[in-house]
Order: sequence, then C-alpha cells, then structure tokens
Amino acid sequence: MERELALEIVRVTELAALAAASWMGRGNKYEADGAATTAMRAMFDSVAIRGTVVIGEGEMDEAPMLYIGEAVGNGQGPEVDVAVDPLEGTELVAKGLNNALAVIAIAGKGQLLHAPDMYMEKLAVGPALTGKLQLDDPLEITLQKAADALGKPLSNLTVMILDRERHQKQIATLREVGVRIKLLSDGDVAGAIAPALSESGIDLYVGSGGAPEGVLAAAALRCLGGELIGRLLPGNEEEIERCKQMGIEDPHRILSMDDMIGTGDVIFAATGITPGEFLSGVRYTSDHRADTHSIVMRAKTRTIRFIQSSHYLPNKQLLQEILSK
Repeated sequence: MERELALEIVRVTELAALAAASWMGRGNKYEADGAATTAMRAMFDSVAIRGTVVIGEGEMDEAPMLYIGEAVGNGQGPEVDVAVDPLEGTELVAKGLNNALAVIAIAGKGQLLHAPDMYMEKLAVGPALTGKLQLDDPLEITLQKAADALGKPLSNLTVMILDRERHQKQIATLREVGVRIKLLSDGDVAGAIAPALSESGIDLYVGSGGAPEGVLAAAALRCLGGELIGRLLPGNEEEIERCKQMGIEDPHRILSMDDMIGTGDVIFAATGITPGEFLSGVRYTSDHRADTHSIVMRAKTRTIRFIQSSHYLPNKQLLQEILSK
C-alpha cells in the first residue's frame, strides 16, 4: 500500500465526522449514522484504491451503502480489504457524550477477518503486555500476570470495561481484586485502543463487545505495538452458521491478531466526532469553519500521525453538496 493512501483515508473519516457531528446532542442516532455513512461513502470515490468492504453497515439487503461486499474507491491503486464504522458510538452522538469516532482500517486483499455482527470476547493490551497474557486464564490470573509484568501492585492496575449488565460478574471480580476500574458507556473501538496509548492511563481492556469493532481495534493495536486477543460469542445455531458462511469454521476458537488482520501492512484512521480518550471532537467555530482531530497509523512503519484540520464550510455548503449526491 502506498504511503499517500494513509493521508487520503483521513479525508474520508474527517468528512464522516463532520456529517455526524451536525447531529450531536439531537437525540437521533439513526440520522447521525446515516449522515456519517453517506459522507464516508461519497468521499471514498476520490480514493485511489480497488477496495472491497469486508466490515461495514451490514449485508446488501440491510444497508444501502458501505454494505459487505461493496466495491469502494476510484478503481485505481492497490486491491484492498476495507473495514469501516462511519459512526462508532451512535448513542454517544445522539446524547452528546464522549468517545464517538469515524473509523476506517485498510489492509491487503484477504487480510481482514469477515467478522459477523455478534459479540466477541476481548482482551486488549499495550506493548508492555503483548504476548504475555492468555484469554483462557481466569480474570484474577490475568490481572496478576499483568501487574507482575508491569512491575506494579494490583491496586495500581487500571482496567477498562464496557458498563453492561453482561459484565456484572467481571466487574465484581475486578472490585474484589482491588484494581481501578474505568467503566465505558459506549465506544468499544476507542476502549480497546486505550491500553496502547500511554496518556490514557489504561492497562487492560476486558469484556465483550462487537466483533467488527474488534477487528478495527486490532488494526489500530498492530500499528501501536499492542495486542487484541478475541473469541466470537455466537448465541445460537443461526449465529454459528453465520460464522461458517463467512469462512470461520470453528466459531469458538481463540482469534489472534494474525487471524483478525493478517500479517501484512495495515492502515488505520479515525477522526473524533465527540471528545474522547485520545481525540478531540468536531468543533464548529464562528468563522464558518469546523476543526477536526484525527489519527492515522501504518503498521509497516509504525508511524503515528495526529492531524488537526480546519475545514472552511460557508453555510455548510460543501457538506450539504456531498450528502445530496
């Protein structure tokens, strides 16, 4: 993949973030998601790739655009797999809460896991813990191993987990062990990336979240030197069959980073929609401008770029033109 592609992808997440941000705090997550999806799909037409969506907004009969199997890009450049989440955190935008992102990961054709829309058990860590923990260990053992590897007492360990009813047992264990807990209302991708960002103060991310979001987070963690170990959690025979249809013969096996994102180069880009753990949100200014804050990373070079952009949008005309296409 060309180096220039990384910066082109940021333009796509920026426009999706601008579109979604116009719905921030308005209580309508469907309109926000639709605006982000439309903007992202339109901007893809200018990107020099021959891309195929492997993680997107659903099947062709479920989503009008960015559906699984859809071709994106201008038909030139490398042939790639594309994973997208135009609005990661629809409820966050609707309620005006933190950590909503527009996210894209791109890898060589055949690299990205076709993750079905179901839960995935996850264990995400930063570089200091990569290769040192196992998903099958009891949570208490995992925490002790992490504390030992980091050279800190358990009481100084900080663990992030989604605040969900299904996690009550894990949360109780975390409290019993005595670690610090940071509960996350939404934003599964940002949460899983957090342990690899030193400024976050997070040591581990545990619990279950969306499988597609797991693949997106794994792409980011590969660029950051971190790790995500996962396992799909199909809830019934229909979901097991769905896994097999997507090429996952054993839906219950542990998935490594290589299983989820392959061994080749990966590009990850995200733009903040609302303020979050590592990105600021879209900020509209009084001079017909909107400021965005993005990150773009490439696994091959381990380059991490934070990009602050100021977009001139007189009467939001540019955005309206894109969304009307």
